[in-house]
Amino acid sequence: MAETAQVIVIGGGLAGCECAWQLAERGIFVELHEQKPQQRTPAQTSDGLAELVCSNSLRSDNPLNTIGLLHEDLRLAGSLLLRLADENRVPAGDALAVDRDRFSEAVEAAVRGHAKIRVVQGEVTELPLARGLPIVVATGPLTSDALAAQLVALTGQERLAFFDAIAPIVADESIDHEKVFAASRWGKGETDDYLNCPMDKPQYLAFVDALLTAEYLPLQDFEKGVQYFQGCQPVEVIAKSGPKSLRFGPMKPTGLDDPKTGRWAYAIVQLRAENRHKTAWNLVGFQTKMKQAEQRRVLGMIPGLESAEFLRYGSVHRNTFLDSPRLLDERMRLKSCPQVRFAGQMTGVEGYVESTASGLWVGLRLAAELAGRELPLPPETTAWGALLHHVIDDSVPEFQPSNVHWGMMPALDVVEGAKKRNKGERKAAHLDRARIARDAWLAAWVR
Repeated sequence: MAETAQVIVIGGGLAGCECAWQLAERGIFVELHEQKPQQRTPAQTSDGLAELVCSNSLRSDNPLNTIGLLHEDLRLAGSLLLRLADENRVPAGDALAVDRDRFSEAVEAAVRGHAKIRVVQGEVTELPLARGLPIVVATGPLTSDALAAQLVALTGQERLAFFDAIAPIVADESIDHEKVFAASRWGKGETDDYLNCPMDKPQYLAFVDALLTAEYLPLQDFEKGVQYFQGCQPVEVIAKSGPKSLRFGPMKPTGLDDPKTGRWAYAIVQLRAENRHKTAWNLVGFQTKMKQAEQRRVLGMIPGLESAEFLRYGSVHRNTFLDSPRLLDERMRLKSCPQVRFAGQMTGVEGYVESTASGLWVGLRLAAELAGRELPLPPETTAWGALLHHVIDDSVPEFQPSNVHWGMMPALDVVEGAKKRNKGERKAAHLDRARIARDAWLAAWVR
C-alpha cells in the first residue's frame, strides 16, 4: 500500500530536489510536484529534474571566495546536490563546473529512486492548503502566472512577480570615505543611514555620457517587450529620457547639504546600507543591464567609488520573489499562513548554490520540527548562515535578491593599533572565523 504524504514540495529544481531528499532521508514521505514534461518555463530546455538552465558552473570552489565557502558548508551539512556536482565535475580551473546532463540524470536517479519520495507530474495552479500538510514552494524565478496570482493574494504583496531590476552593492572598506559624506535627505532618519557621493556639473555630464555609451547585456527572448515597474527602471533607461533626468531621479541632490561646501552638489549618488552591520552599501536606484566590466568602469567614475569592490553587480531580469524579510520567519514559513514555506530563488537568493543552500535549510529545519527537535539558523558569520539571515533581515527597507557575499557577514573585529587588512587578509580572517563557527554549529545541531 502506498505511503501517505507528510510534506508537499512544489518544484523540481535545485531547491525543491534538495529539500525533498533531505526530508526523505529522515524518514518523511514527500510528494514532489514538477510541471515538466507537460509544461516548461521559457528558460527550460529539458524535462529533467534540477535542470541547470544557464551556465554549467557552480562558480568558484575556492573557500577564500564566499561561494566556495558556501560549497564547503553544504558538503559538510550533507547536501545531495553538492555531492552529485562533485561526482559529475568537469575541468574548469578552480570553479565547480559539471556535466549538466549527467548531473541532472544523477539527481533524477537519487530523487525518483528514493522510497520516501513520490514525484507527481503536472503544473500546480493552486496550493493544496485543504490537505492540511506542510507545503514547500520552490518554483523558482519563473513561477507560473496562475500560481503567482494565488501567492499574490495569499501574501498581499503585489510586488511578487515582475521584471526585476537589481542595483550593485559595494564593500564598505573599499569606499573612499574622505570623498563621501553621511546624511539622510532633509535630515530625516539616522545620519548614517546613507552615504552620499557628490558630483559637480562636469563630473555629472561625463558620467551620463559614459552611461549612455556603455555596453549592455541583451534581453532574453522571453524578456523582450518588458514594461518596467515605476521605481525599478534601469539607470540607463532613465538617462536616455534626457540629460537632466538622473538629476531629478536617483541622482537628485535636494535636501543633502555637502559639509565641505555647505550647499547641495550638482548631483548625488546615494549609497544605502545593505545590512545592519553597514559592511556593504547599495547604490540606490542604480539597477542596470551594463556588462560587469562596464559597471566597474562607469560606476568607478562616481566620487568615492574609484576603487570600489563590487560584492554584487547590477542586473535586470525576469524574476519572481517575495519581500521575504516582511513575509517569512526563520523557518521560511509564511507568517500569515505558516502551513506554507518557501525555498530557493523565491525567497530572494540568487544562483544555483544559494538555491540549493535554501532548499537544504528548509528540508533540515522542517525535518527537525516534525521530529520534535529544535534547529537554529547557522551562525551569521558563516556563508550559509549569512545568506539565510539576509533573507529575513528586516533592517533593510527595500529587499533585493542577492548572491552570497562577504558583505552579508558581521564586520571583522578591529584590533586597536593594527594595520588595516588588505583584501586577501580580510578574506582569510572571514574564512577562519566562519569555519570555527560552522564546525561548532554542525557538531551541536546537525544529525
